[in-house]
Amino acid sequence: MARKEATGKAPAKSRKIGVLLVDDHPIVRQGLMNLVQQEPDMTVCAEAASSHEALKACEEMSPDIAIVDLSIKEGSGLELTKDIKVRHPKLPVLILSMHDEAIYCERALRAGAKGYLMKDQAGENVVAAIRKVLAGDIYLSTNMAQTILTKVATGDPARGASPVDRLSDRELEIFRLLGQGLGTKDIAARLHRSVKTVDAHRENIKRKLHLGNATDLLQYAIQWVRSEKD
Repeated sequence: MARKEATGKAPAKSRKIGVLLVDDHPIVRQGLMNLVQQEPDMTVCAEAASSHEALKACEEMSPDIAIVDLSIKEGSGLELTKDIKVRHPKLPVLILSMHDEAIYCERALRAGAKGYLMKDQAGENVVAAIRKVLAGDIYLSTNMAQTILTKVATGDPARGASPVDRLSDRELEIFRLLGQGLGTKDIAARLHRSVKTVDAHRENIKRKLHLGNATDLLQYAIQWVRSEKD
């Protein structure tokens, strides 16, 4: 929920950088808040666990930067990033996630994010990432930046790609939820989509991954989610 700043107007020159934290785990938000609040010129002006709360906080608190997790309540960080770029085009988004940057980083950048940071690197790098993004630059890990530069240099966008890269952002989200054990009805409820829509995405996923039936799809999704955690 939104966390309002202290009342009273401070001189314009001493205004702190307002950071919006979007993550559905309170402990993670608390850890990030501790890191941000240690900086004399930064403050966490709002927190959110869902897309709805995040968009409301953007309207009410006017943050300078949003730090967004990919897995949030009632939606996805990628879709939220796209919504923020439409409604608040000048608000930079930094993705902070446990999900493999090799799979999600380029998707995040295409969605409008200005950086991607793995959670296991947050303690050392989140403040530097915030400052770099606010300076107008893109923040990526050294490995990810090299991967993208290599793709550009070779002119081969599929270099190092996995079959899952063929999926759209929504299809990948559904594929991941299938691998986590959710059924079609549960996925539809979580994403606020109809069962028919989710079924259509499942068929597209099977076709793109060259899978014969629902059992093959489920087994593939489970294996992929397990490998993502390794």
